[in-house]
Amino acid sequence: MIIPHPTQFARIPGHFTFDETTAVRAAGEAAGAARLLRTLLAPATGLPLRSSAAGTVVLVVDDMLGGLGEEGYGLTVGPDAVLLRAARPAGLLRGVQTLRQLLPPEALSAQPVTGVPWRVPGVQITDVPRYPWRGAMLDVARHFLPVSFLRRFTDLLAFHKLNVLHLHLTDDQGWRMPVAAFPRLTEVGGRRGGARPHQGAYTAAELRALVAYAAERGVTVVPEIEMPGHTRAALAAYPHLGNVPGRPLEVWTEWGVCDTVLGVHDEVLDFCRTVLGEVLDVFPSRYVHVGGDECPVTEWETSPAARARAAALGLESPKALHGWFLGQVGDFLLAQGRLPVCWAEDSGAPPADFTVMPWRDGAHGLAAARRGHDVVMTPYRSTYLDYPQSAGPDEPPGQAGGVVDLRAVHAAEAAPADWEPAAAARVLGTQAQLWTEYVSTAAHAEYLAFPRLAALADRAWNPASDWAADFRPALRRHGARLDALRVHHRREPDGTPTASSPH
Repeated sequence: MIIPHPTQFARIPGHFTFDETTAVRAAGEAAGAARLLRTLLAPATGLPLRSSAAGTVVLVVDDMLGGLGEEGYGLTVGPDAVLLRAARPAGLLRGVQTLRQLLPPEALSAQPVTGVPWRVPGVQITDVPRYPWRGAMLDVARHFLPVSFLRRFTDLLAFHKLNVLHLHLTDDQGWRMPVAAFPRLTEVGGRRGGARPHQGAYTAAELRALVAYAAERGVTVVPEIEMPGHTRAALAAYPHLGNVPGRPLEVWTEWGVCDTVLGVHDEVLDFCRTVLGEVLDVFPSRYVHVGGDECPVTEWETSPAARARAAALGLESPKALHGWFLGQVGDFLLAQGRLPVCWAEDSGAPPADFTVMPWRDGAHGLAAARRGHDVVMTPYRSTYLDYPQSAGPDEPPGQAGGVVDLRAVHAAEAAPADWEPAAAARVLGTQAQLWTEYVSTAAHAEYLAFPRLAALADRAWNPASDWAADFRPALRRHGARLDALRVHHRREPDGTPTASSPH
């Protein structure tokens, strides 16, 4: 009854009980997982879980267990001891989350709980994820969400063994990433007027602390800075970076795709490199997302400077400046030892070194993989959590055009069985997208995310998990865990799991 469903699981006789005398043995690289275990269990249980060379809860990093990969683990729970082993520290962090799910749900409470025996059933588990990229994107550009929620969201990702928090930090409607060289990006670009004014921005210190907090839980924070489209907030702050000299702009107050985009003159490229340089100082992630999609080229087609740039480069039309622009910023990231990522909305070919997130459908993912791109699958019909979870009258407003229900999320295959092996090998994994045009509160964001994120986590970790035999029974038990964590989540028609209002 664990989510995600373990790849190998067997129940064995007996139970192990955590109590005041329980001690933890963890040396070297295992120390971080031991600290996390204490941190997570202390609020509800009050147990000290002291360090001891004779501890009965044993955490071990053993590089001889190479078959477990970067995040796999082996867990044995018997009446007298708990043994958690992994080849890498990240595997121990995943095993810690499994231990949390094996304990009574009350162990997840943020408040002290008394009268509950902290008992874990005897089990033998060997658990290895199918995909290395299992994530969730959170759009903090359309609606700013405080760092306190980002930390909570990170905890919920880690609890479900998701390992990437993709932060969508900039868009037409807001710029949330501080850039010392361009302070107006947050001073002007972080404020939106109109009928529903909105504002917010992070400090570099807040984001660095978030990165460290996430790393302790085995979650990588991947930043996204949109370019060359979705940049109206940046152009409101620095209009000379656009295609119409002297034109004043405001941060966009509408949703959809804005036709105001960055120019292609040298000052714009210098701006992008400077911004990305500061991003790299804050986020150590190997991957850096630069957006790249939904870039109308009308302004380039009518701009003398853009047309001259296209001609000088020998491009057939200003439209081709899009691929050239991405190539320029991609080359900068590669030179800094990072890997560029972009969205793919059609079958067009991004520069060769880009990792691609196809969001239209699986066919675009297959085309990208066949071209040699690494791929993170993000098709909107199964991963966009801003779509309603049902067509019911009580469902909060969301994107128009359909429903993404729990079954659709769980049914999605990151690499479908009919893909040829070479293309399937290019799939790094999958992630959910939570765009926030219609999401103005943290509670609403949680409601949209759960339990759908649990379904995505289940399939990304173990694609063999069956909807009826594995996931649905586990989800019935999982509702009590979400309640103990005080997660605002949706009730399924059969009552699984328990829900609370998103507002």
